[in-house]
Amino acid sequence: MMKRFWKYAFPGLFSLLIYITIRVINDTVSHFRFWKRDWSINVIEVIFCIGTGYITLYAFDKLFQRFDKRLQHAFNIKTILQELVWVVIITEVINNAIVTPMAAFTDNGLSWGDFATINIIPLLFCLVYYTVVRSNKLLQAYVNNRLLLEKMTNDHLQTELKFLKAQYHPHFLFNALNTVYFQMDDNVAEAKKSIEKFSELLRYQLYDQQHTVPVSRELHYLQNFIELQKVRSSDKLQLKVHFDDTLNDEQVYPLLFLPLIENAFKYVGGEYRITIEACKEDDNIHFAVENSVPVETAWIKENSSLPRNGIGLENLKRRLELLYPAKHTFTALKKGNSFFAAIQLQVP
Repeated sequence: MMKRFWKYAFPGLFSLLIYITIRVINDTVSHFRFWKRDWSINVIEVIFCIGTGYITLYAFDKLFQRFDKRLQHAFNIKTILQELVWVVIITEVINNAIVTPMAAFTDNGLSWGDFATINIIPLLFCLVYYTVVRSNKLLQAYVNNRLLLEKMTNDHLQTELKFLKAQYHPHFLFNALNTVYFQMDDNVAEAKKSIEKFSELLRYQLYDQQHTVPVSRELHYLQNFIELQKVRSSDKLQLKVHFDDTLNDEQVYPLLFLPLIENAFKYVGGEYRITIEACKEDDNIHFAVENSVPVETAWIKENSSLPRNGIGLENLKRRLELLYPAKHTFTALKKGNSFFAAIQLQVP
C-alpha cells in the first residue's frame, strides 16, 4: 500500500506543494490574486506542474538506482557529490523545459522574478527530498562499505598470519632435526628422548593452534624447546631460566616468544651466557631473553640492533603488530657485551 502511495500519489502531492509555494511567494510580492483569474489557466498550470513532478521523481529514481550500484563498491564523498550535482541538473533541466515555457504564456509573460522563483523553489524542495530519501540509503551504504573493508582487512591479516606461522614451522623443524642429527652420533638413547620431546613440540604446533592459549601451556612448550636446545649446546653454556609461577591462565597467542629463544641459542657467544625470564607486571606479561655475544660483534654500538640473518625477529615484529596493535612493546638491542630482547603484552 505504501509503495503505491509513494509511486503514484506522492509525486502529484509533492508537485502541488511546490506549485502552491511558488504562487504564494509570487502573489505576495506582486499583490496578484491567482484565484481571481480564469480557472482554466490555473488548471493548465497545475497539470504542467504535476507532470513535471512525476517526470522529475521518475528521473531521480533512475538516477538513484544507478548510483546505488556504485555505492555498493565504493562509498566516498566524490560519488555523493556527483549524485547531488545530477539532482540539480535534472531539476533545472526539467523545470526549464516544461514549467518556464508554460509560465511565459500565462498572465503577463515571464519576468525575472518568475524565472528565479521557478528555478529556486523547486530546487530547494528537490534537495530536501534528496536529503530525506537518500540519507538512510547513504548511511546504509557507508556501514556496508565499512563492514566490507573491515572484512577484507581481516581476511588479509588472517592470510598474512597463516603465512607467518607457516614460516615458523620449517624454521623450527630445521633446528630440531639438526639437534637430533648431531646427537645420534654420540648417544642413540638420548636421541630417542629428544625425538619424543620433538614430537611433543610438534604436536603443540600442529594441533594446539587455537586463537589463544593459556600462557602456562606456552611456557611449558618453551621449556621443552629449551631442553632440546641444551642437548646440542656447548658445555660452556651458562643458562638461567625463570618462569614466574603466577603466570597461569592468562591468554596469549602461541609461538610469540619462541623466536627470542631461538635467536639466543643461535647467536650466543663470548661468555656463553643466556638468561630467559617471564613474569607478570600488573596487567602485562613480560618476557625477556638476554645472551652474551661473540667478541667479533664488539664493534657494534651500544643500544643498536644486532645485525642478524633469518626470518625470526622480523617475522615476530610483524605478528605482534597484527595480533597486539597498540597493546605491546618489543625491544631488541645491544647492551654492553650482550644482546637483549623483550616482549611486553597487555592481557585482559
